[in-house]
Amino acid sequence: MNIAINGFGRIGRTVFRILNEHGINVTAVNDPHGAETAAYLLKFDTIYGRFPGSVFVEKDNLIVNGKRVLLLSERDPKKLPWKRLGVDIVIESTGIFKDKAGCAQHLKAGAKKVVLTTPSKDIPMIVPGVNEKSLKAVNHIVSVSSCTTNCLAPIAKILNDNFGIKRALMTTVHAYTNDQVIQDSDHKKFRRGRAAALNLIPTSTGAAFAVTEVIPELKDKITGLAIRAPVICGSLLDLVAELNTNFTVEQVNAVFRKASETTYKGIVEYSTDELVSSDIIANPFSAVFDSKLTQKEGDMVKILAWYDNEYGYSQRVVDVVKMMGRFI
Repeated sequence: MNIAINGFGRIGRTVFRILNEHGINVTAVNDPHGAETAAYLLKFDTIYGRFPGSVFVEKDNLIVNGKRVLLLSERDPKKLPWKRLGVDIVIESTGIFKDKAGCAQHLKAGAKKVVLTTPSKDIPMIVPGVNEKSLKAVNHIVSVSSCTTNCLAPIAKILNDNFGIKRALMTTVHAYTNDQVIQDSDHKKFRRGRAAALNLIPTSTGAAFAVTEVIPELKDKITGLAIRAPVICGSLLDLVAELNTNFTVEQVNAVFRKASETTYKGIVEYSTDELVSSDIIANPFSAVFDSKLTQKEGDMVKILAWYDNEYGYSQRVVDVVKMMGRFI
């Protein structure tokens, strides 16, 4: 299976690291910022440390642990040489091409499948552990939705399947991202234009809507928002839900413990530790259920789950790539 990555930003590089760990062949990387920049940012990472192996540039190639990866700098996806290179799956991680028409350009260039690393309004979303059974051979383009959706969806599904959700509110206390700024500046969303490392910044999230796309029975039952926090990585989901059935905190925790050991093994981790956000960095799970923080008031339950908004999500991207690979 030959993989190409279009967009070598935070997610593109993290996905590359995981593909490398799994021994999956990356044939090419397309990014406008040049070979030396790509090599430097892959080799040195403030969050995840140095790349485990050798990385250097040779002409238009990235040499990673002795393996050659072609580096391209083409802004028009239709002109990319995917057919000539025998590319099976393109990971679209530029953040630019978010719809079916944009991603389909990779198919026109010769790729067989496309995996999008952002939510989309017209591309099927696959959240591993929740709705991956809906993935079929006819799906040539799929989205892995967002990091927050990948945390929220399994938590909400476990809760709904076992207790029934009447309605719910979610908040993600989310690490800042490169959509934000270091110092106060102009931004189309005013609050996001404030200094990211010095403020708690309320903003929107599409995760609540996206979760109803992958769990249709929650439609019109859940909404929420995000608070961008002054941490570079490591986020926290806060879900408050009114349930249909009686429950105790112990029963809720027991359900999540069992789920983490069975159906959601590898997706949800059950924790009894006193965690903080930095403890989640490089955690591969979609959601780390914090059993110490479960609360109950009447028929409402409060659940908190941690997630590495880059590494955990990138693991799910690779999971979906492997799923798509079965149809090639």
